[in-house]
Amino acid sequence: MDKLFDLYLNELLEWNQKFNLTAITDPAEIRVRHFQDSLSVLEALELKDQQVVDIGPGAGFPGIPLKIVRPGIKLTLVEATRKKVDFLNHLIKALELTDVAAVWGRAETVQKEKRYAGRFDVALARAVAKLPVLLEYSLPFLKPGGLFVAQKQAAVQAEIDAAQPVLKKLGGRLMDVKQTKVGGVPRSLIIFRRS
Repeated sequence: MDKLFDLYLNELLEWNQKFNLTAITDPAEIRVRHFQDSLSVLEALELKDQQVVDIGPGAGFPGIPLKIVRPGIKLTLVEATRKKVDFLNHLIKALELTDVAAVWGRAETVQKEKRYAGRFDVALARAVAKLPVLLEYSLPFLKPGGLFVAQKQAAVQAEIDAAQPVLKKLGGRLMDVKQTKVGGVPRSLIIFRRS
């Protein structure tokens, strides 16, 4: 497992010289702020063999680190930027990951396709948009009863309040807000369930 994270780190740094994949270039910082932060999702839910969609993963966060430690999940990465999709496809091959697909497209378009709409057990998003927008991106991907985990900074109550009309419209409810720390920095994991 450590070898896979080392390889991921090397590929990320190498590709980052050509394309802007991350502003963080210190290897130790990448391990904390990208890898550990991605794995903090496991504090919010148990991942085993579910169908998981990661919305706006950029260079693969949180989906790829989670796939490394939970190889049984079936992962779909929905990314709007073509160069990032190219990196994700390269990374999937380099890490020899199975049951992972990188899809090029905007979440609000991809979610309407039959093969993706209402198909997933879990949706994930990290630092993509404000919560009302994230809910509009994520909930349509989920099966009834499916969970959406949004990774956010510590202070989230204002975003949760602003998200209430969207939750009502799309049929979802707030399940929990878990507080955690990554590298000493407070973070929130906001968990929603689709009705």
